[in-house]
Amino acid sequence: MANPLQVKPIAHAQIKTDKIDAGVLASLRAAGFLPEVWVPDAATERRRRLVARRNQIVRHRTRVKNEVHAILQAHLVPPCPHADLFGRLGRTWLGQQVLPDDERVAIERHLRDLDRLGEDLEVLNRDIAQAVVDDPAVKRLLTITGVNLIVAAGLVAAIGDLGRFPSSEKLVSYVGLNPRVRQSGLGLAQHGRISKHGRSHARALLVEAAWAASRAPGPLRAFCVSGPSGAIRLPPWRWPGSSPCSAGTC
Repeated sequence: MANPLQVKPIAHAQIKTDKIDAGVLASLRAAGFLPEVWVPDAATERRRRLVARRNQIVRHRTRVKNEVHAILQAHLVPPCPHADLFGRLGRTWLGQQVLPDDERVAIERHLRDLDRLGEDLEVLNRDIAQAVVDDPAVKRLLTITGVNLIVAAGLVAAIGDLGRFPSSEKLVSYVGLNPRVRQSGLGLAQHGRISKHGRSHARALLVEAAWAASRAPGPLRAFCVSGPSGAIRLPPWRWPGSSPCSAGTC
């Protein structure tokens, strides 16, 4: 199986038909220039499907919660005094707010959707746990601070066989965490932002694990709060004008 992002003769062809594309692929294969990709086994494919479905449900829940927040903000409802707006106390407070009838019906519909999605999420969490309960790679990742079962299962499913990476730099590049490097002439190389190539969900899981580790007492929390230069650091969803739901943590 070839990597479509690296088969540039097909992507830049002026005339694109199945016959011409097949001929270009055959020529590249004969010359040894066809960039191949690793094909996961059946177990890894099943884990990837489970993780992808869970990610879809989490994103759907975030959208539903954002719609409820948008309704409250549109009618100038003050912030909820409770920690969780969609918990027991938060829902009781939400039912006491003065809202138009159609908006209240919409909020009730969103709450029913959240309950249904919560049930589906519990089922998927159980299926993912059963699929990786005996995996030694998952058990090894669970020893890292901030990594829970879902994060470990998602990383193992996204990466697959570690033996296919000749070095740790290749693994970092696979998930798109390697910085871009620019150099002109004899000047020093300049490192920019990360490339963000590869699976975005794997990077999101790593960010979630880092945020969980920064909240636990220890040196990682001190580094997150002060940073190497002593400046105060805040996570993206604590920046002005942002919320946890906008960062996908709901």
